[in-house]
Amino acid sequence: MDRPELALQQLYAFAVLAEELHFGRAAERLGIAQPPLSQQIRRLEQKVGHALFDRGSGGVVLTPAGQELLPAALHALDEVAGGLRAARRVGDGLAGRIRIGFAASLALTVLPGILRAYRERHPEVEMEIREMTTAPQVAALREHAIDVGLLREPPGEQGMAMEPILDERFVAVLPAGHRLAAQRVVPVAALAEEPFVLLPRTAGPTVHDRILEVCREAGFEPRVGQHAVEWQTVSALVEAGLGVSLAPASIRRIRLSGVVHRRIDPDTARTAVAMCWREGEGNPLVTRFLEAARGEARR
Repeated sequence: MDRPELALQQLYAFAVLAEELHFGRAAERLGIAQPPLSQQIRRLEQKVGHALFDRGSGGVVLTPAGQELLPAALHALDEVAGGLRAARRVGDGLAGRIRIGFAASLALTVLPGILRAYRERHPEVEMEIREMTTAPQVAALREHAIDVGLLREPPGEQGMAMEPILDERFVAVLPAGHRLAAQRVVPVAALAEEPFVLLPRTAGPTVHDRILEVCREAGFEPRVGQHAVEWQTVSALVEAGLGVSLAPASIRRIRLSGVVHRRIDPDTARTAVAMCWREGEGNPLVTRFLEAARGEARR
C-alpha cells in the first residue's frame, strides 16, 4: 500500500473552504484561526504543485486545479467517514458476518426462534448458517470455521465454552403398526428385543451414548440394525420397518404417517441442547448472538 500524499485534515480544510469560499467563515466552521487554515491550504497547494484558490479581497474562487481536486477530496472524505461508521458498527457487534453451526434436529425446536430474535435485533448482520452434526461442529469451532455452535449433547472440550439452553425428554419412535404403538407409554425394557435405528457415534458421541445408557439402565444392550446421520432419516427408516429408536422429543415434529411417538418409562433421561463457542472469544457478534439466544430460550 502506497503512503498517501495528502493528509485528511488538509483535504477537509480544502473542502470546507471550497464550500464557503471565504477564509474567515471556513476557519470559524473548522474551529480554528484563519492563519492555521491558510497554512494548511498552502501545504496542500505545495503538494499539488498548483494554486487551488484564487484569492481576492471579497473571498476566494476555485482554480481549475481546485475544481479538479474537489470531487476526489469529497469522495475520499465520504469513504473514510463511511469506513469509520462501518468499523464502529462491526466493533459494536451491530454489523458484519457471523457463522453459525446447528444440529439438524434443532430446526424442530429452538433454532427458528433464536435466529428470528437475532435477526430482529441485528438486521445488518449477515448470518451464515451451516447444518452440522455435533462432532463436525466442535471441529469447526476449534478450526475457526464457525463462530458459534448450537448442538446437542456437546462433549467437554478444552478451550470451548458451553451454555445449556434446552433440556428435552426422549421418546420411543415406532412403526405405526408396531405391537407397542397402541400404548400411551412404552417401557424402555419392552424394546429389548427390537432392532434399533440410531445415529452413528461419530456424528454425535454424547447423545449416542446417552441413548445406550437409557437402554442399559433398562437392562439390555440395544441391537443396532441401522445407522442414520439425521433424525429425519431415522424416522424414515423406522417407518420402513427397519427398527425402532429412542430420540429427542422434538422428533415428533417430523410427521410421517407410518411413525408414532410414545413417552417412555422411566421418563427421567434428558438430552441437552447447548450453545458452544471458543473460550475468551472477543468477537462482539458472538456476544450479541448469545444474548439473543438466551433471551429466546427464557421465553
